[in-house]
Amino acid sequence: MPSHIGIVACSAEGASLCYRTICVEGAQLLGPHDHPEVTMHTHSLATYMKCIYRGDWQGVGELMLFSAEKLAKSGADFLICPDNTIHQALAYVEPQLKLPWLHIADAVAAQAVERGYRCIGITGTRWLVESEVYPEKFAARGLAYARPHTTEREEINRIIFEELVYGVFKPESLAYFQRVLGRMKDDGCDAVVLGCTEIPLMVNDSNSPLPTLDSTRLLARAALRRAVEGHA
Repeated sequence: MPSHIGIVACSAEGASLCYRTICVEGAQLLGPHDHPEVTMHTHSLATYMKCIYRGDWQGVGELMLFSAEKLAKSGADFLICPDNTIHQALAYVEPQLKLPWLHIADAVAAQAVERGYRCIGITGTRWLVESEVYPEKFAARGLAYARPHTTEREEINRIIFEELVYGVFKPESLAYFQRVLGRMKDDGCDAVVLGCTEIPLMVNDSNSPLPTLDSTRLLARAALRRAVEGHA
């Protein structure tokens, strides 16, 4: 039997895409309609944002740990979190975790190396872009990276929280992403990580000036491999 996947969720749109990817692509590995057992727990996004807005990453970690403990009690074998931003609080959680945790940036960095990329643009919330979540994982694998300019970070952050988390996808917002990614390409990036788990709902390889590293689906696929191969 495949391992039981526990999802520490944050925003509905990103968590839904991750869950759906596990279920749909699980069938490719396990047979028609089949996928590993999945359990998900989430606090409301508002609860997380109250901590984030006041810079309380310890509080974010406590919320994550609460979900992790519930998932452990539900029988999960390992954990994933389809939210890039709150991975900043993982350091507060790890010493107390009872289960293994697959890091979203590890999944992305591994794919970047496999595909031969050298310099990765980082997109996401302003907290994620300004953090070391991706730079640490990229540097460990010899990858260079670039961040959006300050004004670009603010507008991308606005699009995420005023539109994408609500499932709203505006043509003008896509056009803005395309301009930013085009600029990053001109500056030497050869790929971009879609480092907010909602961004892949709007930006993809068919409409991006740069090849995309879809953090949501890459994490889901890493979880699938772990679930299936862990008991092979």
